[in-house]
Amino acid sequence: MVGQVNRRDFNKRVVGAALSGGLLGNTFASGANGSQKPFELNYIVASCMYGTLPLETILQETPKTGARYLEIWAKRHGDQREQIEKLGVEKTKQLFDQYNVKLGSFTCFKYGLFNMQGEMDLVAQLGGDMVICNSGGPKGLKGAELKSAIIAFAAKLKPHVAAAEEKGVIIGLENHGGGLINDPDTQRWLMDALPSKHFGMALAPYHLEQDETQIAKLIADLDERLVHFQAWQHGMGCMKKLPKEQELLQLPGRGDLNFVPVLAALKKINYQGRTEIFMHPVPRGIPILPTAAEVTAEINRSRAYLGKCLKQA
Repeated sequence: MVGQVNRRDFNKRVVGAALSGGLLGNTFASGANGSQKPFELNYIVASCMYGTLPLETILQETPKTGARYLEIWAKRHGDQREQIEKLGVEKTKQLFDQYNVKLGSFTCFKYGLFNMQGEMDLVAQLGGDMVICNSGGPKGLKGAELKSAIIAFAAKLKPHVAAAEEKGVIIGLENHGGGLINDPDTQRWLMDALPSKHFGMALAPYHLEQDETQIAKLIADLDERLVHFQAWQHGMGCMKKLPKEQELLQLPGRGDLNFVPVLAALKKINYQGRTEIFMHPVPRGIPILPTAAEVTAEINRSRAYLGKCLKQA
């Protein structure tokens, strides 16, 4: 009908405005002369991949992974958020500047989705632009009851999204197994219920059916509402202790998930957010491998695999 805007077109308008206004603005795909650069992934490192190693050590390693950005995790996954609390804002800024790394985001599971406004303030002070959390919420709902719960969830979240807009940051919602927002349909419904350039999905394929075609379709449907992407597959899971070689199957290039269609979908939507090579160790809070150098090498192993996939995409 005349005057109506479909979801895809609306998303392009609002998130395009966010990019042009400066949020994630340094990830544009255009060259200095206005020409289109080849599509590439914009990497960010999760501090928890290094366990509870010192923030300064992780900042030294970050550029070696091909990333310009660091994401800060709190206990129980890492403790770099707590380290920042001790360092203070100015000392933390100095460390980031010293190693030519930028803060990208905080993952805030520790605080919960509806208790992140203080984290938004700190992220903004440190030059970052995103906070990430999962939805939590009731489990096992279906049909009309599920849709009603999502509408109510969106209404509860609106003031927090308004706060994110005021503070100049984005809320990224991770789809999480067992939470209200987990499968592709619940993600689509929530994006429809809460259209905002300051709110989108932080997509974790680990928590989805391990079907690269379905994951690629979801990426295409989310389009500009995809604000953060974890290059993370299920492998043999991360909930019980496994031999290290089995635990590492969560990483791209180690497990069975074919990332070529996934990267093709990212390329199709010209994804301008950040990509995080990711896994969880068991127990939480330890590095994925014993030393910082080994962690960096493993991230680079996955990055090389994703580079090959991108050439085929």
